[in-house]
Amino acid sequence: MSVVPRQTVSFDNQFARELGQLAVLWQADDTPDPRLLVLNESLAAELDLDPSWLRSPEGLRLLTGHLVPDGATPVAQAYAGHQFGGYSPRLGDGRALLLGEVDDTAGRKVDIALKGSGRTPFARGGDGLAAVGPMLREYVISEAMHALGVPTTRSLAVVGTGRSVQRETLLPGAVLTRVASSHLRVGTFQYARATGDTDLLRRLADHAISRHHPDATAAQNPYLALFEAVVAGQAQLVARWMLVGFVHGVMNTDNMAISGETIDYGPCAFMEAVDPATVYSSIDTGGRYAYGNQPGVAQWNLARLAEALLPLLHTEEGQAVELAMGYLGTFSAQFASAWSSGMRAKLGLADSVSADVVEPLVAELLSLLQDNHVDHTSFYRQLSDAVRGDAEPARSLFVDLAGFDAWAGRWLALNPRAERMDRVNPVYIPRNHLVEEALAAGSDGDLGPMARLLDAVTDPYEERPGLERYAEPAPADFGRYRTYCGT
Repeated sequence: MSVVPRQTVSFDNQFARELGQLAVLWQADDTPDPRLLVLNESLAAELDLDPSWLRSPEGLRLLTGHLVPDGATPVAQAYAGHQFGGYSPRLGDGRALLLGEVDDTAGRKVDIALKGSGRTPFARGGDGLAAVGPMLREYVISEAMHALGVPTTRSLAVVGTGRSVQRETLLPGAVLTRVASSHLRVGTFQYARATGDTDLLRRLADHAISRHHPDATAAQNPYLALFEAVVAGQAQLVARWMLVGFVHGVMNTDNMAISGETIDYGPCAFMEAVDPATVYSSIDTGGRYAYGNQPGVAQWNLARLAEALLPLLHTEEGQAVELAMGYLGTFSAQFASAWSSGMRAKLGLADSVSADVVEPLVAELLSLLQDNHVDHTSFYRQLSDAVRGDAEPARSLFVDLAGFDAWAGRWLALNPRAERMDRVNPVYIPRNHLVEEALAAGSDGDLGPMARLLDAVTDPYEERPGLERYAEPAPADFGRYRTYCGT
C-alpha cells in the first residue's frame, strides 16, 4: 500500500495580522488544468516542503493558491511607487498574492507568494494573469542570480494554469511561486506615509526591523538605524549587479526591496558588449535604468525612502532631513567600496595592491572594453588564462591589440591569481538568446531547453564539457535585444 505524501509545514500570517491596513484579503483565480512546469527541489528542501507532495494534486493546489494552509491568510499587498520618476500613490499587487510566511530549515522567516494568480483590487485595469514565458524568465534568472551569489528572491515553481492569457496574441497562462525574505518595498513605506497615519508607518518600520534588521532595536534611533542598514544593503546589492553585468530594467521604487534582495524580474537581462548605456527594456526609451545608471537610481530611490521615514527620524522635520541626508550621503562611498573590492577579485588582485594602482588600471580597462565592444562575461572568465600563460583567448576579443597588450602587461606585473578570478567570474550566465530560446520552447510545451539552461546557469563557475554554447555570446544575427515587462 503506497503512502500518500502530506505537507506539515506551518504557515504564519504575520504581515496580514500586523499590517492589515496595507493588505486586502483575496483569493486566487481558478486554474482549469494545473500542470507543473518546473519545480525547484533544492529550494523546497530548504523550506522543508516535500517535493513529491508539491507534485501531487494537493501540492499543485498550494502552488496555485487554492489550498490555503492552516495559519495562512492570502492577501494582496498595498504599496505606492515612483515609476520612471513619476509618483503613483496606489499600485499594489495587481496580480500577486502573499500566502503567508514560513520558517525555513535554517530558522529564517520567508514569504511564500504567488505571481499571476488573478486580478486583485490593485490590478488597475490589468487581467491579473501571467503568461508562461515571463514566469519562466523570472524562474531562470532569479535562480541564476542566486547561484552567482547575488541576493535575490527565489523561484519555487512555475505551474501552467490551463488558461490562455490575452497579450498581443493568446499565450498559455502560468503562476510563479516566489520565495522572499519579505515583500516590503520602498513603495510600501511611501504608501504608509501617504496615509498620514504615523502609527501605521511606525508599525511598518517595526515590522521591517523585526524581519530584517533586529540589531536596530538596540540603536539610539532604531528607525535611523533601519535606514542606514537599507542604504548599506542596496549599495552592496547594486555593486553585485554591476559586477556580473546585470541590468534590472525597471528600478521603480516599488521594485526596491527593503531586504536588499533583487525583486521583480521583468525586463531584465545580462549585458553582453560592455557599454554603460546598455538598455534592454522596451519601455525605457530614455535610458533611465541603463546599466551605468543603476547606482544613481538606487540612491534616488533611497532618498524617497528617507522622505517616507522622516516622521520617525525626528520630531523636527529639519533635523529629520539632516539625519537622513547624512546616511544617504554614505551610499556612494559604500557602493564604490563594494565595486572596488569586487573588481579586485575579478582581476585576481590581492588586497595589498594599492588602490592608487588598482583604480586607474580598472578605469583604463573599462574604457578598453567599451571602445572594443568586448563581451563582459567572456572577457573576465578568459582573462584568467593569461595568468596561466595564454593571453590569446582574452586578447582575441579586442580590435586594439596594442592597447590590450599594454594594459595586460601592467596587470600581470601585479601577480594576479587565476584561482581567485575563476571563483568570481562565471562561465555561464543566462545569455539573452538562450533565455529567449528556452522561453519560446517552454511556451510551446517543450521544457528541454529550459532544463538545459538551468543546469548551466545554476552551476556557473565550473566549466563543463558539452556546455560550450552556453558560454558563448549571442550570434551576430540575434539582433538588437529588447525585453518586455510581461504584464
